[in-house]
Amino acid sequence: QLTGSIPLEIGNLTNLTHLLLYDNELTGEIPSEIGNLTNLTRLYLSLNELTGSIPPEIGNLTNLITLNLCFNQITGSIPLEIGNLTNLTHLLLYDNELTGSIPSEIGNLANLTELHLHSNELTGLIPPEIGNLTNLTDLYLYTNQLTGLIPPEIGNLTNLIDLSLHSNELTGLIPSDIGELTNLERLFLYTNQLTGSIPLEIGNLTNLTHLLLYDNELTGEIPS
Repeated sequence: QLTGSIPLEIGNLTNLTHLLLYDNELTGEIPSEIGNLTNLTRLYLSLNELTGSIPPEIGNLTNLITLNLCFNQITGSIPLEIGNLTNLTHLLLYDNELTGSIPSEIGNLANLTELHLHSNELTGLIPPEIGNLTNLTDLYLYTNQLTGLIPPEIGNLTNLIDLSLHSNELTGLIPSDIGELTNLERLFLYTNQLTGSIPLEIGNLTNLTHLLLYDNELTGEIPS
């Protein structure tokens, strides 16, 4: 039940490899001094009441494998410097109040297996660079205010098991490239503004257990 803010002096602990302060009642901003902890491999600040923006100095933590800031009240945009964290396998920023667009630099994180940006206030397009993240098994972008097309580069993510883009403002066609995702078990595209017909290639997804397309503007016949 820790309270108060994270002290600036935490930046002096330069030998730390793990910093786990999750599930407390910490308030205030993430201090920029956290960027001094360049040996960190795991940073968990989730389940607190942290506010302010993610400091760009987070990009100094190039040894990070897991960055978990979920369930806070963090605002502002995702810093471009996040693209420096090329060893990340898990990036969890969900259930905050993040705004702005998803930076194209996220495409640098080629080792990611899980990307959780859902339940924020993100806007703009899904960057095509997301197609670089070919190790992803879980891509959660739902419950934001994302607009524009689902990029065809999504078809590069052939290891995906869960693709959740629902509850946004996505428009246009469901790309036929989605048929490349033959490992998918869950495809959630509901509550958007998608138009056109369901692509025939959806029939390639023989591992699906959940296919949710409702609350769109889809037309045409259900493909046999």
